[in-house]
Amino acid sequence: MSTIGYARVSTRDQNPDYQKHELLEAGAERVFVDHGDSSRVRDRPQWVACLDYMRAGDTLLVHRLDRVSGEWHLFQIIADLGERDINIRSLTEPAIDTTTPMGRAFYGIVAVFAQLRIDTIRENTMAGLAHARSQGRVGGRPTVMTPERIEAALLLREENKTIQQIAKTLGVGRMSVSRALAKFEGGSS
Repeated sequence: MSTIGYARVSTRDQNPDYQKHELLEAGAERVFVDHGDSSRVRDRPQWVACLDYMRAGDTLLVHRLDRVSGEWHLFQIIADLGERDINIRSLTEPAIDTTTPMGRAFYGIVAVFAQLRIDTIRENTMAGLAHARSQGRVGGRPTVMTPERIEAALLLREENKTIQQIAKTLGVGRMSVSRALAKFEGGSS
């Protein structure tokens, strides 16, 4: 069980040394530092390395939670760490310490809000798709197989041309031709 520090500064002009020093003083055995990366960027190099390095039972130590994330996906990050049995502790926000009963309670509340957010997004997406369908709109990209191309594909198919040959002739992908012809050939391509 190790204590792993993570520090981040948003611009190249800022110096992360203060955060790193504070984390080491508080017991971090190793500190990962991202320099010049926004909290909105999820795949920051040292953050990814930190997540990869930590194991169950470890504690992630940060100066402030906004070093990890400044947006709503922070709830998801905390929930993901909890699922991996990784604690999180903030030096400047004492309520954020999942190694304590109060911190675990806080984590539970955060996990509930993270799940609520996921469920709400899913529900809103499904409602939006259902409404669009009721208005006659279907999602996805429009097909490249225009009526003229379908007619040409059918004629080429009557000449025993392969799907690959038809696609090359029409300048479209094989799957586009295959899907279009399947409607006329009884589902086979």
